[in-house]
Amino acid sequence: MNSTQVRLVQESFAKVVPISEQAALLFYDRLFEIAPVVKAMFPADMTEQRKKLMMMLAAVVNGLGNLESILPAASALAKRHVGYGAKAEHYPVVGAALLWTLEKGLGAAWTNEVADAWTAAYGTLSGYMISEAYGSAQAAE
Repeated sequence: MNSTQVRLVQESFAKVVPISEQAALLFYDRLFEIAPVVKAMFPADMTEQRKKLMMMLAAVVNGLGNLESILPAASALAKRHVGYGAKAEHYPVVGAALLWTLEKGLGAAWTNEVADAWTAAYGTLSGYMISEAYGSAQAAE
């Protein structure tokens, strides 16, 4: 990721923060729509899970300027997700749900440049998390 992409992700996320509850609802609704099998990995009451999602996204977005600062937490999160039943092939589905949510939440502010920046951010982080959780061979797939 370059500095322009980091700035675009951070600026666009700042526009999502005021609608974070709605964004989290949209995200999980979309995730469960496109990958119903993952719903079993989540609690029936998603209130806390939605808050955790937005807190995690905020931490990642804020740390993008110093990626090394967020890697230990990303590694720990990836390893915890293995225990929940997450697999490497779930990461692209989660990414698709995230990008869809951002597009819906940002409306006209979702430009090709913003989409590319978020795609780069998610690709960087998910690739790292997959390699931490499952080994580098699966991250390359």
